Amino acid sequence: MTSSVSEKSLSNSSLSNRRYWGHAPMKIRPGIELANLTDIGCARENNEDYYGYAEPESDPEFDLRGRLIVIADGMGGHEGGQVASGLAVDALREVFLEGPPGDPSSVLASAFRNAHASIHEHALRHPELRGMGTTCTAALLRDGLLTYGHVGDSRLYLLREGSITSLTRDHSYVQQLVDGGVITPEQAKTHPGRNILTSALGADSGVQADLPEAPIPLQPADVLLMCTDGLHGMVSDDEMGAIASQNVPREACQLLVDLAKSRGGPDNITLQIVRIDGAGK
Repeated sequence: MTSSVSEKSLSNSSLSNRRYWGHAPMKIRPGIELANLTDIGCARENNEDYYGYAEPESDPEFDLRGRLIVIADGMGGHEGGQVASGLAVDALREVFLEGPPGDPSSVLASAFRNAHASIHEHALRHPELRGMGTTCTAALLRDGLLTYGHVGDSRLYLLREGSITSLTRDHSYVQQLVDGGVITPEQAKTHPGRNILTSALGADSGVQADLPEAPIPLQPADVLLMCTDGLHGMVSDDEMGAIASQNVPREACQLLVDLAKSRGGPDNITLQIVRIDGAGK
């Protein structure tokens, strides 16, 4: 975590179309059930979130590399937010699919470094976008194991046997206050500084992604829920866990977005839900 502070800001860009990976539905191999959804919300003019899923086309490459699920929430005035989130997700995809294969932690660490550098280089070529940045949370599934990387306040949850656990810890000002005992987790939910990040890709030269010490073995019926703060800022962990556990991923995505919007939906809302079938390879 860095000491620099960046705040998410409303983009005034007139661009409303978002790019997602590919123009045709991607074939997803058996082993998971995947759904994703993004919504501009009730107050924003543009969607600065970006998400993606990728797996190699060939079976040997799939066995070697696995699956990648990623989400990003951009920040920065004008077009900056949506540019930064797109650059980050595209960079992770490129390293995952085309970079040297290796252990998942090394692949993700390299991917996050490339994403950070890509945003910086783009800002140098486009001074009007200087200061842009993005959160990014990515999960790599391979051989029945989950490895993840994380920068910012987008989150990854694991739902297992009726309980929900946040695997990521927010890089935010209010999380620092909670960690220091200054405020309680309940107070953090309504704190006026809850949108201030202490780390984001592109925002500072010293950013490093948080990575787990060891992969997490996945079990049949596990559910992974990845989301931006447009969802977890409006819907409690227990509510997300109940809806994602009791509905198929596609329906759960829609129900959760609708719930966040019914409570005001002040930010873009994006999530991906993955249900593990069998070994979850």
